[in-house]
Amino acid sequence: MTIPGWVFMISVGFNAAISVRVSNELGAGNPKSAAFSVIIVNIYSLITSVILAIVILACRDFLSYAFTEGKKVSAAVSDLFPLLALTLVLNGIQPVLSGVAVGCGWQAFVAKVNVGCYYIVGIPLGGIWTGMICGTLIQTVILAWVTFRTDWTKEVEEASKRLDKWSNKKLEVVPE
Repeated sequence: MTIPGWVFMISVGFNAAISVRVSNELGAGNPKSAAFSVIIVNIYSLITSVILAIVILACRDFLSYAFTEGKKVSAAVSDLFPLLALTLVLNGIQPVLSGVAVGCGWQAFVAKVNVGCYYIVGIPLGGIWTGMICGTLIQTVILAWVTFRTDWTKEVEEASKRLDKWSNKKLEVVPE
């Protein structure tokens, strides 16, 4: 789990970056820039995670020796590397899509998708690893479907309404 943790940190960086970028672009009234940013960050994250998955698969026969000296354990770990590679790719895409959703203000939607995918689908399907892969795959598909069907002009309007709502509340609370 050390390797996925390291790789996941890259995706978390992309998550934070795209969340801030999307929210800033929507708040500034730039729907095309928001949509373009989403595409670019997803491509970069996908390329990064695929390259790392390929490196992991290429090193599968000797990388496990960094964690164990046993040949049987190393062989068993080597057999699990395709699951690790799939995990790396999915965990390269899913956090970015979650960051897009947070940047759009869809936190409640993402929370419902997380609970549904991991607790209703992932755990009953297969437990710790295969179940989590299934849950992450379903979550990635749902978030990708919603993200790439998004009307970014409408999202700019929604962001403007939220900004107006909060700026009006701020004026009510702090009299000048």
